[in-house]
Amino acid sequence: MIIEPKTRGFICLTAHPKGCEQNVLKQIEYIKSKPTTNGPKKVLVIGASTGFGLASRITSAYGSNASTIGVFFEKPPKEGRPASPGWYNSAAFENQAHKDGLYAKSINGDAFSNEIKDQTLKLIKEDLGEIDMLVYSLASPVRTHPNTGKRYKSVLKPIGDTFTNNTVDFHTGEVKEISIEPCSGDDIDNTIAVMGGEDWQMWIDLLKSENVLSKDFKTVAYSYIGPSLTEAVYRKGTIGRAKDDLEATAFKITESLKDINGKGYVSVNKALVTQASSAIPVIPLYISLLYKVMKEKGIHEGCIEQIERLFNERLYAEDLQLDEQGRIRVDDWEMRDDVQAKVLELWQEATTETLPTIGDLEGYKIDFFNLFGFDVEGVDYDKDVDEMVVIPGLQS
Repeated sequence: MIIEPKTRGFICLTAHPKGCEQNVLKQIEYIKSKPTTNGPKKVLVIGASTGFGLASRITSAYGSNASTIGVFFEKPPKEGRPASPGWYNSAAFENQAHKDGLYAKSINGDAFSNEIKDQTLKLIKEDLGEIDMLVYSLASPVRTHPNTGKRYKSVLKPIGDTFTNNTVDFHTGEVKEISIEPCSGDDIDNTIAVMGGEDWQMWIDLLKSENVLSKDFKTVAYSYIGPSLTEAVYRKGTIGRAKDDLEATAFKITESLKDINGKGYVSVNKALVTQASSAIPVIPLYISLLYKVMKEKGIHEGCIEQIERLFNERLYAEDLQLDEQGRIRVDDWEMRDDVQAKVLELWQEATTETLPTIGDLEGYKIDFFNLFGFDVEGVDYDKDVDEMVVIPGLQS
């Protein structure tokens, strides 16, 4: 079939298998150019099919020849209906990994559930024996608690006061003011239940109790802080409370892993175009300006560059530097004083008319469509493509 992008708001409803494949192969080539002998060898990635999770799987496999198990929740293809992009990403990764003699298997299902945890544990025991790294990179908006059956839904809201600032509709380029009402009722607790650290801790507790964590085991989850421009809706909003909980969980995990010299870390990463970030008001405008500034300074990074730097220069470096809250910071280039001062200056000038010049809205849009396999260099979108792609190592 011929597959074209179909968008609704900040979501693209279709994905292109060849475009997704090209994106994955490009990331693989980048990591191949930066090999290391000091990375993980047996890795479980929770949320392995897109963004930072996918980059973590690629970096592990092609940076240090790691065997990888990926857990994700993706929509498979049907005749005449494309799969979700993470499905095609995972298929492309596994096809290439198997060609290159690397162990790679995947489990598709709800990572919050006990069933998927048990299935993953069984696979680790049968195939790997143990793991030396777990990457936790879930970005789900809802969670059904595996023990109580209660369903929680996260919200993107400020706490206390209505938040008003500018944002951009990246499809049309219109810069406009937006107001977001503050959270109410159980919004904070529900968001923490979905995006906080409880599920990460549950994964670690299960795997440790079953003795499948190696000595010197490491686990890392991903967070974001951002600038003062976005803090009311992000770091000081409901999501920020969930990130606080996630970061506190890292210390609890480290304490629970003392006997195997294990460590739990949170890495604070750079603002990037993801399916999740596209949904957050104000963030698209901020990223458009940030991209322009960082590209001009020659310090722009995508997911794969961020995670390669995290693994090689932080997690597996001899001297791991942490901030005063005990976090790893690979948002350090984004948060440089000169970068933030320039972004703030441009923010005051940003209008529908000026943004195409002072920002990088085009780069934002390309990155957004790239997430779904569109606007990728070297792909002929007029060509018939088979949507029925199989993930070779998918466990039933």
